[in-house]
Amino acid sequence: MTTHHTDNTAPTDRKVILVTGASSGIGAAVAARLVQEGHQVVAGARRTDRLRELADSTKEAAARSGGGLEPVRLDVTDRADVEAFVRGAREAHGRVDVLVANAGVMPLSRLDSLLVEEWDRMIDVNVRGLLYGIAAALPVFTAQGSGHFVTVASVGAREVVPTSAVYSGTKYAARAITEGLRQESDPSIRVTTISPGVVESELADTITEPGAAEAMRTYRAHVIKPDAIAGAVSYALGQPSDVDVNEIIVRPVRQR
Repeated sequence: MTTHHTDNTAPTDRKVILVTGASSGIGAAVAARLVQEGHQVVAGARRTDRLRELADSTKEAAARSGGGLEPVRLDVTDRADVEAFVRGAREAHGRVDVLVANAGVMPLSRLDSLLVEEWDRMIDVNVRGLLYGIAAALPVFTAQGSGHFVTVASVGAREVVPTSAVYSGTKYAARAITEGLRQESDPSIRVTTISPGVVESELADTITEPGAAEAMRTYRAHVIKPDAIAGAVSYALGQPSDVDVNEIIVRPVRQR
């Protein structure tokens, strides 16, 4: 794990870490924890006001740890935007050590509701957004001879329930893409999939179908804090360079 410092000297194991979907929920928790651990975090999301609030709220932790948080507007569905996100971080900090591909949406609905625009949005964010991140960061990691991809998937990558067909499909895809990336990559590049269960977040707020929204209220009766997922990310990143934590599932003890 990263050593905490009491002065402004950056720790020797400080990493430059990119986090997508960092304006709320898991992404914000991951970014905040990594700043506390002394890393330089480049936090990307569309809601720049939220990112600025996150930067302000982590200033004291950054001063203590030697870390920092840089807010950057990012739309993961725009390939040029993702390329600029990675390129800008590399130019500013000299390298990129980790990409945490966290951005995701979850407007659950039954297939016979035919909410095709919402299906498209999930595919664009949850699948294309991940692929664009890989396409932008993989050449950087290859040139450096090191790097770490972390995909935030879901327990939906392992199971399908009514209303989750398209969402689970995107998360099955994210898990498959990440596992393929692990197998194809040079051993100098580590690859991790984190699959959260029910976590306190804004994801459920995007559900427009009344039946799915009601089912989700019951499903979310027991949730865990986003920092539990941040802890899993921190654990994977903190391992020695010859250890690759491939997959972690984290969910409430009451979730079955």
